[in-house]
Amino acid sequence: VQLQASGGGLVQAGGSLRLSCAASGRTFSRDNMGWFRQAPGKEREFVAAVRWSAGSVYYTYYADSVKGRFVISRDDAKNTVYLQMNSLKFDDTAVYYCAARQTYLARPGSLISDYDYWGQGTQVTVSS
Repeated sequence: VQLQASGGGLVQAGGSLRLSCAASGRTFSRDNMGWFRQAPGKEREFVAAVRWSAGSVYYTYYADSVKGRFVISRDDAKNTVYLQMNSLKFDDTAVYYCAARQTYLARPGSLISDYDYWGQGTQVTVSS
């Protein structure tokens, strides 16, 4: 199983970026997927997660620091999860990692230990 994250880059404060995470090796249509980030000198932290529920409904969850600015979504046909980041701030600068679980989790999945697979990370730099 591989997760390939892409879409990072340098952007001015107030700008937008969309990160993508393409999964290969298996499908994750009913499994939790998430995004985390790690800024220099800081621990990796939860950003957003999406989980499947009965009736093909997907629930999304966000860290307070990004709520209202970031949107997580998924395209199961492409086995890909996205993170649309708007109104970017300097404090959003970090390496962003996508993650996926091997099995379904009936809660948001905001812990690093909730995930079995990790992408390589993509750098997001926001200039002030």
